[in-house]
Amino acid sequence: MVEVEPAFMRTGEKAAALLALSRLEVQLTALRLRIMASADDVAVETGARDVAAWLAHQTQDSPKSCRAEQHLATALDSRWTRLAAGVTAGAVNLAQAKVIARALDELPDDLDPALLVQAEAHLVEAAKEYRPDQLRVLGRRILEVIAPEVGEAEEAKQLAREEEHAWETASLTLTRRGDGTTRLSGVLPDAAATRLATYLDAFTSPRQQANSAPQHRARGQAFCALLEHLDPARLPAHGGDATTVMVTIRHDALARDLAAAGLVGTDDKISASEARRLACTAQIVPVVLGGRSEILDFGRTRRLFSRAQHKAMRLRDQRCRGENCTIPASWCEAHHWEPWSKGGKTNLADGILLCSHHHHKAHDSRYSAKRMPNGDIQFHRRT
Repeated sequence: MVEVEPAFMRTGEKAAALLALSRLEVQLTALRLRIMASADDVAVETGARDVAAWLAHQTQDSPKSCRAEQHLATALDSRWTRLAAGVTAGAVNLAQAKVIARALDELPDDLDPALLVQAEAHLVEAAKEYRPDQLRVLGRRILEVIAPEVGEAEEAKQLAREEEHAWETASLTLTRRGDGTTRLSGVLPDAAATRLATYLDAFTSPRQQANSAPQHRARGQAFCALLEHLDPARLPAHGGDATTVMVTIRHDALARDLAAAGLVGTDDKISASEARRLACTAQIVPVVLGGRSEILDFGRTRRLFSRAQHKAMRLRDQRCRGENCTIPASWCEAHHWEPWSKGGKTNLADGILLCSHHHHKAHDSRYSAKRMPNGDIQFHRRT
């Protein structure tokens, strides 16, 4: 084909040639990867760090891409033999192989080996129809496809880890530029930035938390809390109603920790514990589904404590009722001692004030909560 002038090829010949060359390119790549997987002696012979470094130097290729190919070569040679066969046959291209191998590597270490084999086979078969970006999405949810009951539990664990990491690493900085503006990952007028900082400091209580998280991290977490406390009724109409977030969750999942809830209109999900926490204070509408996804209950914001009830609790509690916490009541959130998801009532007897930190702990399945004789809540990390 090198000697053929493409301009003189018929349309069908060009199409056939493009597909054949693409397949051949994949097969050549597969052969190179097979050799790379057993080419440690080349690095030893030349004193190179590894075969990827040697190959990058010899071919003037990117060291990063050569190292990525070496990792893939090792994975195909030692772990993912079905994927390797697909690449060798030219049925799975290199970009697809990288996505599939990564998805398989991220599966739980204690997963049943039979499920691991099934997951690999399913993704290799899916490569016939899906692009790398589509395979990436499928790979993240492969357990939901091959073993829904296992996938749901693992997804819930992953969501819990991601939510904890997101909360712990939340960060927000306000840096004055000296030209009348303040940088907040974007640019705001100084007056608006000062107002925002005032609101955030009301949540973080810097005077009372001098030895807690750094200011930028505390402000990041406070920004999340501020968004949760916005009143949708005071925001512009959106989609025919005041801005509202609807969360769907199955009825049998409300009382379980290993479950996930979906945010209507997006592909995002949150853990069941996060959904229960948000149901205490945030303006969300829970949509409880039955076994066939029929709507069993369409929640209303009446489950939230009223302003009058908030005032009564502030008068009664005076501060966050987390043990030894001194955050004043005006900066606290109302929490259902008997969870709303389990039939808890929105009344003063069932309500208690907790700061944002302790409210997260109250809905964290890793902690147990016990009410003390004086009304405070004592938290303990479960063992």
